[in-house]
Amino acid sequence: MKITVLGANSYIARNLIFLLYKKISEGKDLQLYLYDLQGVQADGRKEYEQVDILDATAVKKVHFDVDIIYMFIGKTGTVDGFWNYQTFIEINEVALLHVLAEYVRRKSNAKIMYPSTRLVYNGSDNKIYEDGKKQFLTVYAMNKYACEQYLEMYSRMFGVKYCILRICVPYGTMVPGAYSYGTAEFMLKKAENGEDITIYGEGAARRSIIHIEDLCETLVRSAFSSACFNDAYNVGGEDYSLLEMAKQVAGKYSVGVVHVQWPDEALKIETGSTVFASDKLDEVIQYESRHTFREWILVGSF
Repeated sequence: MKITVLGANSYIARNLIFLLYKKISEGKDLQLYLYDLQGVQADGRKEYEQVDILDATAVKKVHFDVDIIYMFIGKTGTVDGFWNYQTFIEINEVALLHVLAEYVRRKSNAKIMYPSTRLVYNGSDNKIYEDGKKQFLTVYAMNKYACEQYLEMYSRMFGVKYCILRICVPYGTMVPGAYSYGTAEFMLKKAENGEDITIYGEGAARRSIIHIEDLCETLVRSAFSSACFNDAYNVGGEDYSLLEMAKQVAGKYSVGVVHVQWPDEALKIETGSTVFASDKLDEVIQYESRHTFREWILVGSF
């Protein structure tokens, strides 16, 4: 099986590549083609080539004669998207459109695996299903949903194959130095430095959280599954409030949890609770998570 990974130096991609090489070492017949903007791949993988996906001409260097294309090129952010909107639109939307256009020109038959976000949903105290109400409070959230729609459009018009996985909060790493800038890592870094963990308000908002190895296994299994096709799927995990997460991390490092007032800008873009119902995906890939947040904290497997 041939696999192209675009954005090979990103947090999720580096961990996915690690897992794919592990599967190769176990006898899985995989051929990888890795691409990103930087001169070298962050973990020294030799199958890497430097490509600027924002250059439509440079996209021609990418292998499209593959079975799977993972699209990890993107720019995350909240308030900064309001001011750097052009950069957000180019890196998140134009990059995907360049890939889709070249896919069609090259008559590719690959399945595009696209990671989306919890931020496309309107928060809810109930579990959120894929058809749940959508809300876009940031430019980034709008970017991601626009990309979901581009995939559907190109599929309807040209037969592009795709699978969208909506991801809530990943944490942890299998690759030294390849961490996210998310909720868990923020709390962990504060605690490791002996600082109290600060949370906005009461910390009652709940999230679906998933260890990066479990997320990467999900990315692999859904890519390899013919049943995960031309649709969007929620990626599940454990259900924690932000306060519960903070208390577990704080307890490990004997620091405190401090409640602070919401900054006005942050409050305006806060989605509330986003706990995913992942029945649709779980039924197809039949995968049980290997990690829990509690073990990750207690064992110190960072």
